[in-house]
Amino acid sequence: MDTTTRRYVYAFAEGDKDQRDLLGGKGAGLAEMTNLGLPVPPGFTITTDACRRYLATGDDPPGLREEIDEHLARLEADRGRRLGDPEDPLLVSVRSGAKFSMPGMMDTVLDIGLNDEAVIGLAASGGERFAWDSYRRLIQMFGATVLGIESEAFTSALDDAKRRSGARRDIDLDAAALRGLVDDYKRIVKAATGADFPQDPREQLDMTVRAVFDSWNTDRARVYRRSERIPEDLGTAVNVMAMVYGNLGPDSGTGVAFTRDPATGAPGVYGDYLANAQGEDVVAGVRSPVPLAQLEHLDPAAYAELTRIMALLESHYQDLCDIEFTIEHGRLWMLQTRIGKRTAAAAFRIALQLVDEGRISVEEALGRVSGEQLAKLMFSQFDSEAKAEPIASGVPASPGAAVGAAVFDAATAELHEGPTILVRRETSPDDLPGIIAAAGVLTSRGGKTSHAAVVARGMGKTCVVGADDLQIDYDRKQFTTPGGALVREGDILSIDGATGAVFAGAIPVVPPPVVEYFEGRLTPEQRDADPVVQAVARMMVYADERRRMGVHANADTPEDASRARRFGAGGIGLCRTEHMFLGERRRLIERLVTAETEDERSSALAELLPLQLGDFTGLLAAMDGLPVTIRLLDPPLHEFLPNLTELSVKVALAEARGEPDEADVRLLAAVRRLHEQNPMLGLRGVRLGLAVPGLVEVQVRAIALAATDRIRAGGDPRPEIMVPLVGGVEEFDLMHAGIRRVLDEVAEETGIAVEAAIGTMIELPRAALTAGRIAESAAFFSFGTNDLTQTTWGFSRDDVEGSFFPVYFAKGVFADSPFESLDEEGVGRLVELAVAEGRAANRDLAIGVCGEHGGDPSSVRFFDRIGLDYVSCSPFRVPIARLEAGRAAVAAQQEATDTR
Repeated sequence: MDTTTRRYVYAFAEGDKDQRDLLGGKGAGLAEMTNLGLPVPPGFTITTDACRRYLATGDDPPGLREEIDEHLARLEADRGRRLGDPEDPLLVSVRSGAKFSMPGMMDTVLDIGLNDEAVIGLAASGGERFAWDSYRRLIQMFGATVLGIESEAFTSALDDAKRRSGARRDIDLDAAALRGLVDDYKRIVKAATGADFPQDPREQLDMTVRAVFDSWNTDRARVYRRSERIPEDLGTAVNVMAMVYGNLGPDSGTGVAFTRDPATGAPGVYGDYLANAQGEDVVAGVRSPVPLAQLEHLDPAAYAELTRIMALLESHYQDLCDIEFTIEHGRLWMLQTRIGKRTAAAAFRIALQLVDEGRISVEEALGRVSGEQLAKLMFSQFDSEAKAEPIASGVPASPGAAVGAAVFDAATAELHEGPTILVRRETSPDDLPGIIAAAGVLTSRGGKTSHAAVVARGMGKTCVVGADDLQIDYDRKQFTTPGGALVREGDILSIDGATGAVFAGAIPVVPPPVVEYFEGRLTPEQRDADPVVQAVARMMVYADERRRMGVHANADTPEDASRARRFGAGGIGLCRTEHMFLGERRRLIERLVTAETEDERSSALAELLPLQLGDFTGLLAAMDGLPVTIRLLDPPLHEFLPNLTELSVKVALAEARGEPDEADVRLLAAVRRLHEQNPMLGLRGVRLGLAVPGLVEVQVRAIALAATDRIRAGGDPRPEIMVPLVGGVEEFDLMHAGIRRVLDEVAEETGIAVEAAIGTMIELPRAALTAGRIAESAAFFSFGTNDLTQTTWGFSRDDVEGSFFPVYFAKGVFADSPFESLDEEGVGRLVELAVAEGRAANRDLAIGVCGEHGGDPSSVRFFDRIGLDYVSCSPFRVPIARLEAGRAAVAAQQEATDTR
C-alpha cells in the first residue's frame, strides 16, 4: 500500500479517547478500553474523514479498500478465523459512531460474514439454533439497513413464524423454525430488490460500511442533529469488530450498564440485562430485560468483573459511564463505553456527587450542567394530592409529568394540535419526529436502556417504558389493559416519568420542588431532603460566586417584579409601559393620539398621570434598592386604535340606518388619518414620543413623582428611563432634553431631586452602526434583540414563524429560530460592533440586553463573551441566566488559561 496516501483506518489499539473528532465517540471509547487492558473484541475504526470524503464524492476514498484489507487480515489472524470461511467463519459487526452520541439514529449490522455455507460451519461450532438465529438476524438487519426494505416485512414474517410454531417469543423458536424464517427473509429480499441476498462476505462488509456512511444523512439523523444542535459536517466513523455472541444460550447474554442511575443520579449500578440475546435486542426493546442487579445471581463471576470494570471506567473518565457488554458462555466482553446521557435531575446530582467525592472541581461541575437542563427541572409535575388510580405502570425512564392525547404513530404526533403522548410497542429511529413533537412517550416493551428511554432522556421528554400490560392495536389505534381500560386515539393520557404510572384522563400538575425553592416556599429541611433541589441550590451558589454579568428581569407589574427578585434578579432590565395599558386603559391612549384639541389632549393626560404614578410606585417598591429600567411607550399605534375595517363597517351600517354616531365618525376619520401599511415600521417608539405632545412628559413625570414618594417613605428607588427605537443620535438628544426638563421640573416642585439614568434601546441596525455617536449622549444601552433580529433579517416575527420557518428548519437553513437563539453571525456582529464603538465613545456606558435572548443559554454565553454588563429576561428564566452567566465566566477563565 502507498504509505503517502491519507490514513483512513485505525486498529482499536492505535487510538485514544482524545481522538473523537477522527474516530468518533464509539471508536475513541473502544480504543481507550483496549489501551486500559479491558476485554474488548479486536477490530478497527474507519475514520470520520473517510465518511466525509465518501459523502462529498459518492465513492470510497482512494486507498480505503486496501487499508480495510490490511486490517481485516490482521483481525483474521488474531481470531484464527477467516471472514466467510465455511468451516469456522469469522463474523463481524459494523457499527456507526459519530463524535457526539446519536443513539439509534444511524445504522448497525451484526453477524456480517454469514452465508448459506458459513451458517453450516457456525452451526458445527456453536449449535444449529444459534447459527440460524444469527443468520436470520443478519438478513433482517442487512435488509432493512443496507437494502432499504421496510422493517415491517421482516417483523411480520417473524410473527408468522412464531404463530406457526406456537412460540410466544423469538427465543422460543427452534432451529427448524429459524431455518424456515431465513428462507422467508430471503424471499422478502428477492421480492423487494429483484436480487438474492448477497453471499459474498466482503461484499456484505463493503455495502454495510457505505450504508453506515449514508446513514449520516438520513432524515432521522438530520432531525436529531437539529434537535441536539450537532453540526452537520462531522460525519460518522465506522467500527468493525469481531463478533462475540450473547445468543449462544442461557449462559450468554447482552446488556447495558450505567455507573450511576441516569434517570435520578443516585449512586449504584444500574442497567438492563437480556439473556440469550444480541445487543440490538436490548436497544430495540423487543423483549423486556431484567434489571442488571439480577446478573449477580445469574452469573456471579461475570457480574463481579463487570462492576470492577465499571468502577475503573468511571474513575478514568470522572463521569457517569454508559457501557455495553456481551457475555459469551460466561466470558465478559466490553463493546462500548461513553459518557452517559442523563436526565436534568441526574446531571445536577452527579456533578455535585463528583465534587463531594473529590473527583472534579466546582468549575468542572458547572461545565457539566446547563441552563437547558435547569429549565427542564422547572417544568410542572403531577399533584400528589390528586386521587387517581393508574390503569397501568411501567419502567420510569425519563422524569416529568406529561399530559396529552394518545397517538399511535409519529406522523399523527407531528400533525396533532395540542400536546400528545406517543404510544408504541417500542420505538425505532423512524419515530424520532414523533418523539420530538410529543409531550411524552409510552411503550409496552423495553427498559431504561431501550431506544425510547435513551432518546427521551437526552431530549428531556417524559418517558415510561416496559408497560407490558398494554395490549396495543395499531390498526384500531387503541390499547387495552387487563383491568379493562380502553384508550383510543385522541383520549387523554397522563404519564409519570418519575414513578412509571399511567393514568387515564388529565391529572392536575403543580410547580416542581425546584421552582418552589426559587420562590422561597421550601424550608431548609425540605430543601435538604430533596437531593435534586439541594444540588441545584448549591450549583446556583457556585454560579453566582463566579459570574461576571448581572442578571435582571423583564417585569411590568409589582407581582412579576417580586417574583423576579425571589428568583435572584438584580434589577429590572425592561419594564414595558405599553403592557400597563391593556383592557379599558387602552382607551386613554386612543383618546390621546386621536385628540384634535388641546383640551381633549390635556383631559386624556390628566387621567393618565395618576394611573402611571400608581404603576411605577408599586414597581419601585417591589425592587427597592435595585435598578428599574422603564421603557417609554413603544408599540405601533394600531395596537391602541380600533380596527379600521371593523370601525368602517360599524359607521357605514349606522349611516345606512340613518343613525350616525358623531363620535364614531370622528374616530374613524382619526383612524384613517393615522392608518399605516406597515405599523411595525411606522409611528412607534421614539417617533411616537416626538410626534404626540405630552405623552413622554406625563410618563416621565409619573416616574419622577413615584420615585419621590418612595424617597419620602424611606425607600431607595433607582429608576432608569429608556428611549425605544432610536435610529439616530438626533432623536435621542431631543428626547433626552425633554426628559431632563421634566425631571428638573419635578425636583423644583417637590424639593427632591430624582437621579435617573437616561439611555436607549439599540434595536435598529442604524442605531448599532452609529452607536459611537449615540453613546456620547446616553448613559446606557440595552439591546432589544427581538426587534433587532426582525429588522436585520427583514422578518415579521408574527408572520414568519408559522409560515416558512418550518420549511427553513427542514431544509437546514436554520438550526434554531433566530428569535430563540441569537444569530451571532448577523445580529451578533451588530451587537458586538455597537458594544465596541459605544464603549470607545463612553467608557462609563452600561450595556445590557433585554430581549428574550437574555434568557437563552447559548445567547447568554455570547453576551458574556463580548462583555455585556447584564442580561435581562422573563422572571422564570432568571435562574437559567444566572447559571449560564456563571458557566460562561468559568469557560472564559479556562480559555484565558489555555492561551497563556
